[in-house]
Amino acid sequence: MRTSLRIDHLVLATPDLTTTVADITERLGVAPLPGGAHVGRGTFNALLGLGGHTYLEIIGPDPAQPEPEHPRPFGIDQLERARLMAWCVAPQRRLESVVADATESGFDPGPIESMSRRRPDGVLLEWRLTFPPTGRHSVLPFLIDWLDSPHPTLDLPIGGQLIGLDLVHPSPRHIDSVLTALADPATLGDDDSVITLNEGTESLLSARIRGASGPVVLV
Repeated sequence: MRTSLRIDHLVLATPDLTTTVADITERLGVAPLPGGAHVGRGTFNALLGLGGHTYLEIIGPDPAQPEPEHPRPFGIDQLERARLMAWCVAPQRRLESVVADATESGFDPGPIESMSRRRPDGVLLEWRLTFPPTGRHSVLPFLIDWLDSPHPTLDLPIGGQLIGLDLVHPSPRHIDSVLTALADPATLGDDDSVITLNEGTESLLSARIRGASGPVVLV
C-alpha cells in the first residue's frame, strides 16, 4: 500500500483501566498519563505518546460515573481482556469531505459527532469525530478533527515509536480502496506509511511499537 495516512491514535480498550495501564507501563517502561473522563459515556482514558502526532489511548470503564445510558464504545462492556479495537486518522481536510469520499468508496464511517473532555489540569478539549461502531473492532479507521484544541501529544511522555500497524482482511483490495479515499490528496503515492495490509480469513488489527527494551505487539 502506497497511501500514507496520518495516524492520530490507537485505541486499546479494556475492562479494567488500572490493570491495563500497569501492564503497558511494565511492557514499555513509561507510565501513561491520565487523560480524562468522557462524561455520559461511562469511560476514562490514559494516554501515551508513540512518536510524532501519534499516541496510544487506553480506555476503560470509569467507576466515578454512573452506568451510561448506552453501551460504552469499543465493545468495552463485552471485553474480558484488553484488546486493540480501533485506530484513528486525522485528515487535513474537512471531515464532511472525507466522509463523502469514503461513502462513495463503499464505506460508511458513521455520523460526525462532537465530543469533549476536561484534562486533569482543567483544560477543556473539544473535537469532532466519526463515532466508531460499538462492540466490534475494525481494520478501517474512524476520523477525528481536533478543532482548536491542543493535540494530546504536545505534553505526553513518549512510550515508544509506532513502527507498524498491521491490517488483515478477507478483501484487502476493498480495504485499500477505502483507505485511499480517506487519505489526503497530497499523500497519495507516499511510501513512508507504517501501515501494512494483507489478506486473511478474518479481520485482524495489530500494532508494533519499538519500546526501550525491544518491540511490543498490541493485538
